[in-house]
Amino acid sequence: MTTPSPERARLACALRELKVRTGLSLVGLAAKTAFSKSSWDRYLNGRTLPPRDAVQDLCRLAGEPEGRCLALWEIAESESSGRSREGPRSPCPQQVTGAGTPADGRAAHRSATALAVLASVCAVVLGGVAAVVLLLPHPEGEPESALAPPPSAAWPHCQGAACEGRSPMHMKCAATPVTLARHRTTTGAWLELRYSEECGTSWARMWGTRVGDRLEMSAADRSGADVPDGPVRSAEVQDAIDADAYIYTPMTAARPGTAVRACFRPAAGDGKECFDSRVAG
Repeated sequence: MTTPSPERARLACALRELKVRTGLSLVGLAAKTAFSKSSWDRYLNGRTLPPRDAVQDLCRLAGEPEGRCLALWEIAESESSGRSREGPRSPCPQQVTGAGTPADGRAAHRSATALAVLASVCAVVLGGVAAVVLLLPHPEGEPESALAPPPSAAWPHCQGAACEGRSPMHMKCAATPVTLARHRTTTGAWLELRYSEECGTSWARMWGTRVGDRLEMSAADRSGADVPDGPVRSAEVQDAIDADAYIYTPMTAARPGTAVRACFRPAAGDGKECFDSRVAG
């Protein structure tokens, strides 16, 4: 197997993190884009330089502005075509401390720009939504194994009450959560109640949804309560991009013994479906 260039490896590292964020398997990516499962496997492992359109599609599915990844793609494409004069660097650096001074002024500008972009991108990538790669459930409930995880992860940014109403993704609480319960709705959407021991929080997520679907979750704020009576946290599918990925409610504080509940309100119809669980003690 041909070892990918450092430039292509950096791009693949960023794309793998975006894939985790989408919650899609390789089959799911193939279904949502014009590129096959085997093509995505090559792109995400750095064996093949993806087309620019593939990078843009993955950014769209992950809800990520495409500028940073397209900058990485430009660097990798330049190297692949032989237009780049930059020397090799290790893939996915956590820090970029500096660079030598090329003799040519334009080369110096290009090198400095590339280093700035890579430092920004890899800071986002290595502090991304997933510290490890999980077994991501396919919309039909069939697990699909994801690719190798990035080498490091950021610690959670909050704990307990400090996480109230905040995003489990942005606060890095969704790296290694426990799935408390899973439910499939009559419309075909999937729901899960999640718990993070590190953050001391719970939240719900949904996928396989339609625009206008709404998910609500709450937790008991009294130890031992059977019915959740804390604040209700909700999330709604706003557009087609949301419908293509996992949608998460904000978090609420939870601990062993806390009762949690999720309720799904479909876009069509006035009914709702609820299911309950309890954080294991």
